[in-house]
Amino acid sequence: MDYIYDDQNIFAKILRGEIPNTTVYENEHALAFKDINPAAPVHVLVIPKGAYVSLDHFARDASPAEQVGFLQAVAEVCRLSDVEEGFRAISNTRTHGVQDVPHYHMHIIGGKQLGRMMPH
Repeated sequence: MDYIYDDQNIFAKILRGEIPNTTVYENEHALAFKDINPAAPVHVLVIPKGAYVSLDHFARDASPAEQVGFLQAVAEVCRLSDVEEGFRAISNTRTHGVQDVPHYHMHIIGGKQLGRMMPH
């Protein structure tokens, strides 16, 4: 699959500082910020700073340093967000996965009891 990155997507604009955000954490490879339409008391988006369209694109093409930096950012967001009772990590991908922004991102959602995602 060819991945075509749209550098005009909202997360690219956030990374360039064109759109403000409420930063929760940042490192060399990732930025984490509060979702503007939270689904729970804790709803943070973690995005890589590189131009990756989706989880599979990031997993295939990101360097090991980018992947480790991204996962370290996820861990730090969880620590800072006090979600030791549990959380959900979601990465929607492409059309069937209902991905709204074509820049890879992971939702960290928690702060309350969450319902099951899918019935048994």
